[in-house]
Amino acid sequence: MKTVRVAAAVIRDGDRVFAAQRAGGGWEFPGGKIEPGESPKQALIREIREELDLGIAVGGSLAVLEYDYPAFHLSMQCFWCRITEGTPVLKEHADARWLGAEDLDSVDWLPADRALIGQVRAALSGFG
Repeated sequence: MKTVRVAAAVIRDGDRVFAAQRAGGGWEFPGGKIEPGESPKQALIREIREELDLGIAVGGSLAVLEYDYPAFHLSMQCFWCRITEGTPVLKEHADARWLGAEDLDSVDWLPADRALIGQVRAALSGFG
């Protein structure tokens, strides 16, 4: 099975995180494929600029998730991030929301992203 390597940004603003809805689909922490020669952090900076027109600072690693979709294996490196410039502009997503710990279950997360919710909730609640 083909492995797709991606990086995901858990963009935090105080006690909220940014979630984006794919066109016609589930919700995710934004990010994208890691191109050859790129580090995961470099990929995130590029992808968030392309998808949301934002400048971000990439912080510490949150998790590395492995998930088997029917057609490929996803290896997703997730990082805490914060916005350094701009306001989100949805170039590739249908919708977006800022979610607090109590709101994390209010959207239908993509399966790989769903695995992060417990850690994110704990961090937003002051336990992580």
